[in-house]
Amino acid sequence: MAVPQESQAVGGSVRGRGTKVLLYGLLSLYSVAALYPFFLMVMSSFKSTAEIFDNPFSLPAAPSFDAYQQAWGAGHLSDYFVNSLIVTFSSVAIILVVGSLAAYPLGRYNFKGRDVLYLYFLSGLMLPIKLGIVPIFLLMKTLGLYDTRLSLVLIYAASGMPFTIFVLSAFFRTLPNELEDAARIDGANEWHIYWRIMLPLVRPALATVAIFNFIPLWNDFFFPLILIQSDEFKTIPAGMASLFGTYQTDWAIIFAGLAIASLPLILLFLFASKHIIKGLTAGAVKG
Repeated sequence: MAVPQESQAVGGSVRGRGTKVLLYGLLSLYSVAALYPFFLMVMSSFKSTAEIFDNPFSLPAAPSFDAYQQAWGAGHLSDYFVNSLIVTFSSVAIILVVGSLAAYPLGRYNFKGRDVLYLYFLSGLMLPIKLGIVPIFLLMKTLGLYDTRLSLVLIYAASGMPFTIFVLSAFFRTLPNELEDAARIDGANEWHIYWRIMLPLVRPALATVAIFNFIPLWNDFFFPLILIQSDEFKTIPAGMASLFGTYQTDWAIIFAGLAIASLPLILLFLFASKHIIKGLTAGAVKG
């Protein structure tokens, strides 16, 4: 006996609605699980250390900004914050400029040795840069760059180059050749084609690469610990370690410092989330 089409449509609609409700429910649970530690950190930053231990999961009884003031001033978090901004933004800028210049010919031109050069860059994704910390340390000592911001900028720029070239070369490769041919007919040289035509078209990929490099560089603790000795040049992750006392720790100041350190990442995601989605989904649909 054939089932009426209306019944099939109603059944499919109910199943589709049930699947959507289940999916939204799972995503909501995941969002709560992911955001609750951040919420707890922010709430704890407005408490005193005694209140954190007495009522760790409750809202602050009398919210206070004292922990933020002490972390920013007495804890020298303002200096660490500025150092992190200088190092991270400088590194990401170098990564985007040099990476796009290297990815453009790898993605647009066929020349002898291109595949070998491409694999050479990709090898940087397979070999962790931290394995070479001893020669890196000796190199920075020899060059006189030890205990300077420039040492971190150079290391971070080098570590982010393989991923950047891998992503951008793939995006450059998908651009139609007709744009390049039309620009040459109009008299544009190679630099104008790259700067005025091709680079704006891969803007979502540039934003994605910038964010994926910004986050690990901002949170990196390893290289500042090894290459920076003076408090004057420490970044936030290394500077936060100095806030932990030998016998006693003011956890309210620690939570306040963590909240301040998280602020640039939150703002970055809020303003660049649209570009992230475009960059990750570009090329998924053809036509």
